[in-house]
Amino acid sequence: MFRTIDKLDVKGKRVLVRADLNVPAKDGKVTDTTRIDRSADTLKQLAAGGAKVIILTHFGRPKGRDEKYSQKLLLDPLSKAVGKNVGWADDCVGASAAAAVAAMKDGDIVLLENVRFHPEEEKNDPAFAKALAANGDLYVNDAFSTAHRAHASTEGLAHLLPAAAGRLMQAELEALGKALGHPEKPVAAVVGGAKVSTKLDLLGNLVSRVDYLIIGGGMANTFMFAQGMKVGKSLCEKEMADTARSIMEKAKAANCHIVLPVDVVVASEFAENAPNKVVAADAVPDDMMILDAGPAAAEAVIDRLNGCKTLVWNGPMGAFEIAPFDKATNAVAQAAAQRTAQGKLLTVAGGGDTVAALAKAGVDAKFSYVSTAGGAFLEWLEGKTLPGVAALEASAK
Repeated sequence: MFRTIDKLDVKGKRVLVRADLNVPAKDGKVTDTTRIDRSADTLKQLAAGGAKVIILTHFGRPKGRDEKYSQKLLLDPLSKAVGKNVGWADDCVGASAAAAVAAMKDGDIVLLENVRFHPEEEKNDPAFAKALAANGDLYVNDAFSTAHRAHASTEGLAHLLPAAAGRLMQAELEALGKALGHPEKPVAAVVGGAKVSTKLDLLGNLVSRVDYLIIGGGMANTFMFAQGMKVGKSLCEKEMADTARSIMEKAKAANCHIVLPVDVVVASEFAENAPNKVVAADAVPDDMMILDAGPAAAEAVIDRLNGCKTLVWNGPMGAFEIAPFDKATNAVAQAAAQRTAQGKLLTVAGGGDTVAALAKAGVDAKFSYVSTAGGAFLEWLEGKTLPGVAALEASAK
């Protein structure tokens, strides 16, 4: 288990908060404030409790100090999100950071400059972690999306100061725990995307944890090919056929049912509104490519979900970016959202393409939880230990 911020006495304390404010920006302006807005709850609660709130975060991938990656552009949207002016220090360690922190009053919030301006951050250098810790009495990690990295500000600090999970980190860990840690059964997982090779660890972990493994996207083509079906010009990792067969054997042994499309949508080219038709999964013409699961396949998946209590989703079921090859993803996502609204299904989704696909289907706000964590979400689904989470758990003991 981990400690939450409710368990901390923060009044008059300097609280170092590791947030993930690595937001999209163009021409020095933030173009999407989602991560800033989602971090605001933790920052506001700590400030309201009388803490001196000191934000540590990174922006981009600078190699040393580089003004192009200065975090000053975050100040305006951050101040709006928390409802008060946020102070600034042009370094995260040293004299300028110490001076900014020393000038704080209870309830103030200060943003420190990019932790990645120091190469020691990504090396989890103990001396650098100590320099960061010098400005704090308590440490709050609210950046699940960086929890798979053992960096000084994401892992090292938790060993140096009393540590707790922020609101975002807490929500993520609780949602993931409900989805795969102690799920209500039956459990289904939708796993899509282009390549089996990028999701081997994920598939290997899920077959022993879920009752139904629904495979979509280009990955499904590789599994169909492994079963001797022709896939025409479709995206397919033919060299992964043996691996696909071994995953199917593992699933069988674990009593996990792998669900593949019974019909597919094919076209001659990958283009918006390309002429297309629905064919049986074992009747793909040699000169055509599979771009989506077919209507019968989508109905079969929805039918499975109607008997499930928990759904984990990572990856689309087809080429959702272009119409009409988004139909299967949209139909299944909307059905899952409807069952969530009825209180019959817990739905947890994550991964870049997944978030985009659910938004396109109009259901991103209707799932129980949608993670924006990307790599950390995927590693958690793979059953890997996340250093940032492990450090929080160790601190709570």
